Amino acid sequence: MPLKGKIIILRFSAMGDVAMVASVLREFSVQNPEVELFMISRAAFKPFFDEIENLTFHAIEPKTTHKGILGLYKLYSELRKYKATAIADLHDNLRSRVLSTFFRLAAYKIERIDKGRDEKRELTRSENKILKPIKQTVERYADVFRALGFNLKLSHQLVRLVKKIPATAEELFINKAVKRIGISPFAQHIYKVYPYDKMREVIEQLDNLGYEIFIFGGGNEEKVIANGWKNQFKNVKNLIGKFTLREELDIIANLDVMLSMDSAGMHMASLMGVPIISIWGPTHPYAGFLGYGQSLSNCIQIDHPNRPNSIYGNKPCLCGVYPCIDLISPESVVNKVKERVENG
Repeated sequence: MPLKGKIIILRFSAMGDVAMVASVLREFSVQNPEVELFMISRAAFKPFFDEIENLTFHAIEPKTTHKGILGLYKLYSELRKYKATAIADLHDNLRSRVLSTFFRLAAYKIERIDKGRDEKRELTRSENKILKPIKQTVERYADVFRALGFNLKLSHQLVRLVKKIPATAEELFINKAVKRIGISPFAQHIYKVYPYDKMREVIEQLDNLGYEIFIFGGGNEEKVIANGWKNQFKNVKNLIGKFTLREELDIIANLDVMLSMDSAGMHMASLMGVPIISIWGPTHPYAGFLGYGQSLSNCIQIDHPNRPNSIYGNKPCLCGVYPCIDLISPESVVNKVKERVENG
């Protein structure tokens, strides 16, 4: 007989990590339909959880309403109304620990993610590096629910979601015969970004092959770069700043493939069941952050004894004069994208 319960889930950021939580909760919900889920995260990330029926989203406002200790106590008071039976801390940062402490003092059952810091140090250290895959982040999330007593077996399979093209984007999909490629060329940390001159070459070659190219992700500076590509090539569309997150997800669901850095774009496409070609620099898919259901064979990276040297990409490459990501040729990227698009 399936367990019943009400679980409050804490994961406030970053975007890619929250998207991975949604992939896990989607499967948890199917396998544990009697359980009510209450997802606590930033308001902007709510669309990630729209397809999960037995889930209520509750926004944390860390810069205003829920700022500081008093703000977190106010959030705790708000969450008490759900009468939860357990707390799943999938973040393990200062905010989640303070919030969990309030619940612990009220005798709530709490389980917290094991981030595997020792294994990650072994993977990224310069000497005596242990280059092997460590537990995937989604499995670390799943372990928290297992520790709470719930059954959860992740499929690690891409499930393509059928989503209607948003009315605001219908003009982008007029030609039904063409193949469409999303590109998420930016990342929070510059060391994870494929050099713009090389990305331009990739875009030029894909444009010449007749694919339609959609650029996703970024702020005002990235929008300027993407507009430059749009103005140079006839098949390039810059989507930055033009659509809501919900609309972007629905557009991504209608793409043939996504080309991405080790970034949120990879996890958004994974959530919609779209295959990813991903480019890796100082980070590595062995660290556990490969998009859910994605294939290691679609990761583009070079072998070097100093890779990886960073888990999050906030440290520069240690591979020598040229960063390892610079050594990836545009031709290798284009060939991998073409192979994926043509073979389905």
